[in-house]
Amino acid sequence: MIEVNELYFTYPGKKEPTVKGVDFKIKKGEIFGFLGPSGAGKSTLQKILIGILKNYKGSVKVFNQDLNQIKSDYYERIGVAFEFPNFYSKFTALENLSFFRSLYCGKTENPNELLSVVGLGEDGNTRFSNFSKGMKMRLNICRALLNDPDIIFLDEPTSGLDPVNSKKIRALILRKKAEGKTVVITTHNMNVAEELCDHVAFIVDGRVMLIDEPNKLKVQKGKKTLRVKYEHKNVTQTKDFPISGLGENRKFLQLLNENEIHTLHSQEASLEDIFIEVTGRKLL
Repeated sequence: MIEVNELYFTYPGKKEPTVKGVDFKIKKGEIFGFLGPSGAGKSTLQKILIGILKNYKGSVKVFNQDLNQIKSDYYERIGVAFEFPNFYSKFTALENLSFFRSLYCGKTENPNELLSVVGLGEDGNTRFSNFSKGMKMRLNICRALLNDPDIIFLDEPTSGLDPVNSKKIRALILRKKAEGKTVVITTHNMNVAEELCDHVAFIVDGRVMLIDEPNKLKVQKGKKTLRVKYEHKNVTQTKDFPISGLGENRKFLQLLNENEIHTLHSQEASLEDIFIEVTGRKLL
């Protein structure tokens, strides 16, 4: 769906490129995450892919078409939710969605149904100016899905959401993947990346440092041990065992038989640990 080779981009008036020699491919039906701290170049990459930023160097192909040759019908096939929602403040939620819906030539989704999916079914007639940040973010997702796009670009899709509504949006994103949609997420939220993404790209200072599957990275970079938290003589204790040969480890089996077990955890690395190891940077 998306293929990028040797991509460079420099903002007008700047000497240093914001994007520096980036290469990646995104397959149809996958969720791909750009992961990095603020200012890493994630949003710049997104703006290039949706056609806002021109005059880049390198090759960018979407739908097997060079991005420099796209026409207006390109926007019939993509949906975009920016990190900071921009709607008409005096319009209601439904009025906003109805207006944006009218801009498309092809098939569009029912705004009322979209609002219900994100938990705003009772708020369609509320003015946008009266929405909380979380409500605005959810309305933003609705707008991105109005045209039933093949590729969905989401910038920090769970920013400002409480746990309940964050879960709704994550479930919606996974549903779109199940429908065969391609989803591109830019985020610095490790939990979102771990739960949703098939592949993540670590971006720092405009460069892609690594691209891989989150689960594969966690296993490769993690410790090959199992941590057991258990109760012994009314005291909670913790002990680690090597995973290799665990089924024949007498001390491990004895601990299981003689104590109340609280938790068992393999010690795979977190995505944040891996990001710091690979890039030498923290996300925030």
